[in-house]
Amino acid sequence: MKVAVIDTGIANHPDLRIAGGVNTINGGSYSDDNGHGTHVAGIIAALGTNDNIIGVAPEVELYAVKALDANGEGYVSDIVEGIDWCISRQMNVINMSLGITGSESSGVLHDAVRRAARQGIVIVASAGNSGESSKQIDEPAAYEEVIAVAASTKANQIASFSSRGPSIAITAPGQQILSTWPGNSYKKLSGTSMSSPHVAGGAALLLSRRTSLSPAAASTQLRRKAIKLDNYSVLAQGSGLMQLDQIFDTNSSVNVIKKR
Repeated sequence: MKVAVIDTGIANHPDLRIAGGVNTINGGSYSDDNGHGTHVAGIIAALGTNDNIIGVAPEVELYAVKALDANGEGYVSDIVEGIDWCISRQMNVINMSLGITGSESSGVLHDAVRRAARQGIVIVASAGNSGESSKQIDEPAAYEEVIAVAASTKANQIASFSSRGPSIAITAPGQQILSTWPGNSYKKLSGTSMSSPHVAGGAALLLSRRTSLSPAAASTQLRRKAIKLDNYSVLAQGSGLMQLDQIFDTNSSVNVIKKR
């Protein structure tokens, strides 16, 4: 499975095996000069060397699409170019732990997402960190073609920072997540940016066994086994907390790895 992380790039790290990538900002290096993309990448695919953290799907082909700068900011045009690069390279899954607000809604970005979905690419994105009072989630997570991910805490509650809205599909861990960081180090971060790659990795595992699944069918499979969290509406958690060990048949050869 080929998984692309559209973010700030991915840094060289002993726990990450990067298959390739692109810099859509200026055509330079796709190395991470912020840290965010490296952290996201580790949640998906960290190798777990020397008993360090291991990603959800450590055997995927991991690709860095650097569309955000050292400040974690960027232009929609660079993100769109990154999506089109993913289409041309036949990615299976795209993770976008990024968002634009509703006031900056972009038809161009939505068109690019539609193109990717039509090519069978599963697209996963973070819901946003606007909290309990929010009435909508970030784009591109809000698009119907995207699996929008909310964040849960270690106590299996919806994180207070996690955005709420009718487009939430599923929930995954997003509080104090330990992952890879530039400089061959590790760091804990919180946010829906951390919950999204858990689902992206889960989608890659699912597709590795069921390669004919469409993006919509993959979303359905991930959601159908999720566990509803008590006292939270669908606007907060979608279908509930993702349960990868329930998706695969117990006789399957897939090795489902649980985070420590």
